[in-house]
Amino acid sequence: MTGQEQQTRLAALATCALKPMSQSEARSVNADLKAMAKAEPLLQPLLERAPALRDFLVAAFSLSPYLRDIAVAHPALLLRVVTEPLGPLLDDTIGQARESWRGLDVTDGVLMERLRRAKRTAAFALALHDLARLTEARDSARLLSLFAAAATSATIDHLLLGAHRQVKIRLRDEDRPSAGSGVIVLGMGKLGADELNYSSDIDLVVFYEPEALGFADVLDASDIFARLLRRLVRILQERTGDGYVFRTDLRLRPDPGATPLAIPVEAAMIYYEGRGQNWERAAYIKARPVAGDLEAGERFLKALRPFVFRKYLDYAAIADIHSIKRQIHAHKGHGEIAVKGHNVKLGRGGIREIEFFVQTQQLIAGGRAAALRGRETEAMLAALAEAGWIDAGTRDELTQAYWFLRDIEHRIQMVRDEQSHTLPTTEGELKRIALMAGFADTKTFADALSRVMRTVERRYVQLFEREAELSSELGNLVFTGQKDDPDTLETIHGLGFERPHDIARVMRTWHNGRYRATQSVEARERLTELTPRLLKVFGESRRADEALLRFDAFLSKLPAGIQLFSLLGNNPALLSLIVTIMSAAPRLADIIAGKPHVFDGMLDRRVLDEMPERADLAHRLDDFLSTARHYEDRLDRLRIFASEQRFLIGIRLLTGVIDGPATGHALTDLAEILVAATFEAVRLEIAEAHGQIAGSSATLVAMGKAGSRELTAGSDIDLILIYDHDGDAADSDGPRPLDAARYHARLTQRLIAALSAPTAEGVLYEVDMRLRPSGNKGPVATRLPAFVKYQREEAWTWEHMALTRARPIAGDGDMMQATADAIQAIIAEPGDTTVLRKDVREMRALVEAEKPPENGWDFKLIPGGLVDIEFSAQLMFLLASAESEALPACGLPTAGVLEQLGPRFLSDADLTLMTRALALMTDLSQIIRLCIDGPFDPKQAPAGLIERLCRAGDAPDIKVLEAELRRLTKAVRRIFLALVSEPA
Repeated sequence: MTGQEQQTRLAALATCALKPMSQSEARSVNADLKAMAKAEPLLQPLLERAPALRDFLVAAFSLSPYLRDIAVAHPALLLRVVTEPLGPLLDDTIGQARESWRGLDVTDGVLMERLRRAKRTAAFALALHDLARLTEARDSARLLSLFAAAATSATIDHLLLGAHRQVKIRLRDEDRPSAGSGVIVLGMGKLGADELNYSSDIDLVVFYEPEALGFADVLDASDIFARLLRRLVRILQERTGDGYVFRTDLRLRPDPGATPLAIPVEAAMIYYEGRGQNWERAAYIKARPVAGDLEAGERFLKALRPFVFRKYLDYAAIADIHSIKRQIHAHKGHGEIAVKGHNVKLGRGGIREIEFFVQTQQLIAGGRAAALRGRETEAMLAALAEAGWIDAGTRDELTQAYWFLRDIEHRIQMVRDEQSHTLPTTEGELKRIALMAGFADTKTFADALSRVMRTVERRYVQLFEREAELSSELGNLVFTGQKDDPDTLETIHGLGFERPHDIARVMRTWHNGRYRATQSVEARERLTELTPRLLKVFGESRRADEALLRFDAFLSKLPAGIQLFSLLGNNPALLSLIVTIMSAAPRLADIIAGKPHVFDGMLDRRVLDEMPERADLAHRLDDFLSTARHYEDRLDRLRIFASEQRFLIGIRLLTGVIDGPATGHALTDLAEILVAATFEAVRLEIAEAHGQIAGSSATLVAMGKAGSRELTAGSDIDLILIYDHDGDAADSDGPRPLDAARYHARLTQRLIAALSAPTAEGVLYEVDMRLRPSGNKGPVATRLPAFVKYQREEAWTWEHMALTRARPIAGDGDMMQATADAIQAIIAEPGDTTVLRKDVREMRALVEAEKPPENGWDFKLIPGGLVDIEFSAQLMFLLASAESEALPACGLPTAGVLEQLGPRFLSDADLTLMTRALALMTDLSQIIRLCIDGPFDPKQAPAGLIERLCRAGDAPDIKVLEAELRRLTKAVRRIFLALVSEPA
């Protein structure tokens, strides 16, 4: 504004170009002016002497109900605004706002009243001078920004002085509270650039230097500032009878969903240097200290400059700049250029496109050209032209377009003091905006506006000629900023997600760097590139939302992400595998989320394509344990190794590399290696405390599914410890000697604890020892002669059935062999076939009564299920012994027993049926136990799991698979009942 323009008074208007909304509105305003003149007598002669002023006020008040209401309520203000030059009037008003905190006993209420009255004066004066074309949009924006800075500064001074007087902080100078306080208040966006809208909110970011304020207790700093800033927001934005000052937004601070309202400077710098995003870089281009310690604010921005303006720009930063651009397209009003209902800020050809046109090139070139680091849009268009980044024509067109659109934006907001950027949808209301902008009618206005917006769009498209992957194939995918973008939500929904808001929130969490895996700039860059493909692949799974949320839980616990993101980006098959886990295997996904280290094994793709030999696995474990520092470390390492290897076995099953029986064999091999290593560690610990017993030896015997090599995911292991010694053994020879029985009982108890006690790395295995002689009533460790005597003289048929699966797996070699031989001899002793069949029949009935199946998918317990098959195999073992037939070795898998003994007791057709049923139920049960905890219900199961089960059962859908299961279980039940019945 020139000096001459500043001195121009509304009362001196020679002509009036502004037209009233309608003649009826004009008559109504004239009536109001008469009432105002009565309330403020000096108005009457003024209006009589200046008909152009009267015509202008009639037109302005008919077009703006907001301005009319102020004039009616405050005629003295109207007199002042029309008689005083705008420059001195605004200087005085801004000065009053800045000093409004001073005085005795200035409460929050007093300050609020003073600031609101000053805001009313400034807004009323600026609007009338703007409508009269005595000032321009650029000057109105600058003056509004100066007022906002003054109001914010006064509020900060008031709050700091109050905290000082309450001895919460210590100020250097009560007359200048902010000076040297280290409190940094940055104006962001249009406030920082001196470009505020007429009814704009203000974006503030607050940091502080704790040492500058002399907190009584620095630990209270966060709470103190939280209270102060909540008061600041209330003082500025709460509506009272005097209106409000500015709506205030504090959400542009680092990671607003997880950080306090004010942040220490050091923490802010750590965030921006390590986790700051490109949209934040763009936001800080316009940042300016507007209140508080202005010198500290300038220091902060200087220190932050390398973050905002980088020397080099890599691919991921460019991709983010593209996404910043695409954020505009995700807002209402984007569509085709129109007038009615068009958003002049966010819509196509709007203000935001001009701002992003400038900011994008500032981010690209500002690191090398200091002249391109300015805040104001117009000045930076000129600087870009001066530096050769754009031509003079582009500079002039966009500068004129920017202020034309800002002028229209101001008028939209002047109507009712609403923060709107959208043109009315009705002809009548659109006419109001057209008249306020000085156009004769809506057609002339619409033509001019359309020309401007087409110009902006054309220049904008020239800058962004190529689209990155994020928007080219899939649609808009924008996760910068803090709000959901509607077009992005639509894209997410179109990709197959049912809860796009939740998915967008998750994606923002990743890109905000809230997880350790996404805190590094490099990790987020890789994630940016990966995002479209990741969403596409997840979206193709049936329960896409559920799968992605599991992946989010996994990421939240991952210690680092760059290696994973790079690997997934270069290996689509591995990404598909991740999706398979998340969509089909909730249990496996939970394991990954709880123990991200299990994923390490997947980084070597070869590990997934082949099963390691048992000897190789044992060698890997030895290497891993070799650096254990102590006993507890050894136990933790055993658990780490176990969880990783169990996970890899599960992945091989899930992807079809191995089938159910191979999975059982692999899980059993792993268990034997781990139990053997644990047993060795425990024996060393016991020896250190109690010494050893001369001539003694011990072995662990696996029972149940561990003995028959049929473990499933999450299986416990059934063990028996058997020991022996020479004659009457002496006590152990250690510092705290024990007799043989107590020694081996202590050894067993320590072993159970080592396997099943939870450590930081979880539980290795739950241990069940109820299959030992006399069950829970018997000693936890049994001497071999006592074991043999019990089995020959006291054991029940079911105990001999269990013994057919018994197999020594760890301990002293000679003792393992002696125990295996003893077990084989016990089983080889013939029994009574009638008694055997009767006992097995009764036992199955008892199990059926006491443990009914959960549903038709409870393969273990359903009639014709795995118990029927296992009991059949075990009965065959005992019947063959009774008939003095050759026996296979104990500890054979059920399928092996059927293969060797089945032909003696079953017809070929029945054996084929039972073998088929066993194979199918083994495959399905292994997959189910891997993928979920608890009972399986097809109606509640993940869609990916249903697909995997159908694939394993070679069925087109779940109903066909269920029909096949019913057929097989019915046949198995018939075969089992025939086997346990007396031959005809």
